[in-house]
Amino acid sequence: MKLLKDILNRVPTMNVQGPTTIEVAGLCIDSRKVVNGSVFIAVPGTTVDGHYFISKAVELGATTIVCERMPEVKAEGVTYIQVKDSGAAVGMIADAFYDSPSAEMKVVGVTGTNGKTTTATLLYQLFEAMGNKCGLLSTVQNHIHTEVLPSTHTTPDAISVHAMLRRMADAGCAYAFMEVSSHAIHQHRIAGVRFAGGIFTNITHDHLDYHKSFDEYIRVKKMFFDGLSADAFSLTNADDKRGMVMLQNTAASRNTYSLKVPATVKGKVLENNLTGLVMMVDGYEAHFRMIGTFNAYNLLGVYGAAKLLGADPVQVLAVLSGLHGARGRFETIISPKEKVLGIVDYAHTPDALINVLATINQLRTNGQQLVTVIGCGGDRDTTKRPIMGQVACEHSDKAILTSDNPRSEDPEAILNAMESELTGVQRRKCLRITDRREAIKVACSLSNAGDVILVAGKGHENYQEIKGVKHHFDDLEVLKETFELLNK
Repeated sequence: MKLLKDILNRVPTMNVQGPTTIEVAGLCIDSRKVVNGSVFIAVPGTTVDGHYFISKAVELGATTIVCERMPEVKAEGVTYIQVKDSGAAVGMIADAFYDSPSAEMKVVGVTGTNGKTTTATLLYQLFEAMGNKCGLLSTVQNHIHTEVLPSTHTTPDAISVHAMLRRMADAGCAYAFMEVSSHAIHQHRIAGVRFAGGIFTNITHDHLDYHKSFDEYIRVKKMFFDGLSADAFSLTNADDKRGMVMLQNTAASRNTYSLKVPATVKGKVLENNLTGLVMMVDGYEAHFRMIGTFNAYNLLGVYGAAKLLGADPVQVLAVLSGLHGARGRFETIISPKEKVLGIVDYAHTPDALINVLATINQLRTNGQQLVTVIGCGGDRDTTKRPIMGQVACEHSDKAILTSDNPRSEDPEAILNAMESELTGVQRRKCLRITDRREAIKVACSLSNAGDVILVAGKGHENYQEIKGVKHHFDDLEVLKETFELLNK
């Protein structure tokens, strides 16, 4: 067991009351998970303040409390540590408790609005295929080499991050690839992690319900690169108009990738169709199974990061050419009889939806009709709802507005918002079907041989959250079942 004084060595303390030579059995930020000998760290959250649960944590056996505000009444035999920022302290304490696992591997973080999951997953698949043991922390799944674990957040809390990294290090992983969300950066969930590199994909309209302004969203993303060390690398998309902003104050080596301008890694799309991509990458011609310009950027980012990690460029391209990417990211299925192409994608922001629709429209022939099924999540950014409705109707032959994860909201109110700014022409292409399963079935029935159906917004998710309950629902599964029924 660790001594309390040993796990506090990186944490600036303001006030210490009680002994620090006591043994620590575990760490937690959730009082319900306290066991005897735990350190409970009281973090002020966006909805719940951990300081209100200090007494409960003590009742359950916590022997140390780390907090920003000392409680008026202190329990006998409990050590109280006051810090300026308990959120930031969590990662530092967890890093020490788990013996700095990120120092034993090369950890690469991927941030940006779109492409995080695909980029991190491709890096994991690539380095595993090249004979390395790797870890993955992503929205879709977590991996410890070949062990697959469920994922609950894009980036878990700081204790879970360090605990997972320790399991990866103990399993012999040489690399770990992780998505780094803006929430995670702002809430210090990656505090204490030693990153070997960071990748920026792009930044667009998202999470403004949390960050309140686009400028603040950009600032938070930039904080990740500001925190990289001088022995790390940074790699940014030079074609994104805010890509170079990310590198302004970083101490890490500065690297870029681009399809349009001179860059550290330069690519050019030679062929782009519904069967894949042909690209020139650093002077090499390579064929990829993945589709669309947005995936061309993802592939360049992966290739660039692999080079910066010391991999052989030719081997990287050879392996990348056979990879498929992440679940629910432009994932395709073809109906057995009519050969209708179904595409399931996580696109849940206006820009992501535009990119997916633009890719499909660029690649489909004149005779192929495009039917889009799309919704918007409840209890999330409301400003994007009318934009999502307009985008779907404008860039599709038919659009079906439906439920996503309504959560605590009325699904009909969400659909009203999505319809609120449609033009007359857009309305004529629009259907409104609240039940998502029925919406997918109608999209299939409206499609003719060779058409394309896009089911967007949920991607890899296998549930639909309604009034606090998660019901099993998988877009790809429903699409496949419907194809089978219609083709009997």
